[in-house]
Amino acid sequence: MYIIAGLGNPGRQYAHTRHNVGFDTIDVLADKYRIDVENKKFKALYGKGIIEGQRVVLAKPQTYMNLSGESIRELIDFYKIDESKELIVIYDDISLEPGQLRIRKKGSAGGHNGIKNIIAHLGSQEFLRVKVGVGEKPKGYDLADYVLSRFPSDEREQVEEAMKRAAEAVVKMMTEDVDAAMNEYNRKV
Repeated sequence: MYIIAGLGNPGRQYAHTRHNVGFDTIDVLADKYRIDVENKKFKALYGKGIIEGQRVVLAKPQTYMNLSGESIRELIDFYKIDESKELIVIYDDISLEPGQLRIRKKGSAGGHNGIKNIIAHLGSQEFLRVKVGVGEKPKGYDLADYVLSRFPSDEREQVEEAMKRAAEAVVKMMTEDVDAAMNEYNRKV
């Protein structure tokens, strides 16, 4: 079984912002595989289903980004998965151009507070990640204001395409292996 968690902030005011590409990618998976992500438990909205023969839990932590680890920890404890192999976290990355993807098997938080909190709650940096590029913040911008902003229309198209590719990458990570997904999706678009 896999837990696939997309990070974001709950509430309409945060919908479709740079920080919510994780939530939006979960929606892509949920729509494609007809998984209803409406159950409330584990401090998350979640749904169970099957993706290409693999049992999955799709989750959108509702703790706000910086406390995402609370929800992820509860999910892992309940479903008793091996987080180093069966947890996939999807989130925004400002060090990647809009639309770029980066898949990793482990690593530091890289300044991302949601990932920092997950690492703190798991006591490990070893879990699978799919980073979706949202672009570097312009000089003089406040980082929080930037990641909570929406994409201009020219970037939105790129990012929507990237979320579809991120969903495909997650499927490849589960059905083939992480290295195959990294080889295919870590390339510059």
